[in-house]
Amino acid sequence: MTEGTFDVVIVGGGVIGSSTAYFLASQPDFDGRIAVIEKDSTYTDAATPRSAGGVRQQFSTPENVQISAFAASFYKSIEQHLAVGNDKPAINFHENGYLFLATHAGLKTLVANHRLQHEQGAGTLLWTPKELESRFPWINTADLAGATFGPSNEGWIDPYSLLQAFKRKARSLDVTYIQDEAVGFDFSGAKITAVKLKEGGRIDCAAVVNAAGYHARTIAGYAGIDLPVHPRKRYVYVFDCREEVENETMPLTIDPSGVWFRPEGSNFICGVSPEDWDDPDCLDFELDYRPFEELIWPTLAHRVPMFEAIKLIRAWAGHYDYNVLDQNVLIGPAPQVPNFFFANGFSGHGLQQSPAIGRALSELIVFGQYRTLDLSRLSYNRVLNGALIKEANVV
Repeated sequence: MTEGTFDVVIVGGGVIGSSTAYFLASQPDFDGRIAVIEKDSTYTDAATPRSAGGVRQQFSTPENVQISAFAASFYKSIEQHLAVGNDKPAINFHENGYLFLATHAGLKTLVANHRLQHEQGAGTLLWTPKELESRFPWINTADLAGATFGPSNEGWIDPYSLLQAFKRKARSLDVTYIQDEAVGFDFSGAKITAVKLKEGGRIDCAAVVNAAGYHARTIAGYAGIDLPVHPRKRYVYVFDCREEVENETMPLTIDPSGVWFRPEGSNFICGVSPEDWDDPDCLDFELDYRPFEELIWPTLAHRVPMFEAIKLIRAWAGHYDYNVLDQNVLIGPAPQVPNFFFANGFSGHGLQQSPAIGRALSELIVFGQYRTLDLSRLSYNRVLNGALIKEANVV
């Protein structure tokens, strides 16, 4: 049974919760006690280790471009931030870029997103099919009208290494990790005063952060809040190619169909998000190979002729904490419960957004306002007033 008093309790010890703990503990103006509640210290079922580790600035929402710009900067100097003594983290940032492909039907949106990204300082390139073929001759461009490519600050990292680096650094700054499960809250008026634990204990607190990933809606429900964040299952398939493919410089590529692929060592990984009508709430990890057989494999063979001869090696499933309203994060205090903070609904972007989100939450908790990047448009208020901010580039 766990008992104690902490200034801030973070529910969820994945990459978002651990990033928040690190940035909060690093704030010179904060000297309070921080606890992170994580029910699975092995992270066997956590979303972070099961992600593809993508990092990109090619979004349709200005804040998301800025959030990812900070992430890239943070990752490139990660030893300065997350080293513990002589233990320096290695997250293996493969800066191969993201490549978005478009047919004539999607060209207008691609061009508009490119313009927005440039306005936010991203170095995204807009290519014609001929320019694309010149750079990546292995792509079939016959049905394409254009592409955008991020030559810097885009690629992928090792998700589990990032999570462990945040956690290790947070613990070195006296953050307490508690292996248990939050099952309810105590209140005084509108404010939470304690977090109830499954093992029968309770933790008194002054503030709570919901960083529970695809379980976030359950945690919000303990505060009487209907959070529009649902657990949605995604599959990652691993394959090899019979023909030799130049993959050292291959970017993470998104086909107009939504199918994505990238190199993974000497092999490749791929996936696709289902249509809305075929995307139910789900908490299990059972695999379905139909998307690979019916859509992904034919698409790969069409887009990269050398991928006609591939072999599926294995697959795994993970979950998005999917914001069903607009696919953008909900961050900041709940209007109904002012000491309850959201960091939910990343819709597949949580890993790459974790540094900026952790920093932003630490600012809100310590100063009551954002000091670096203003994310106020992404607050829960937009759920109440209907001012949604649709993110179009969800992979």
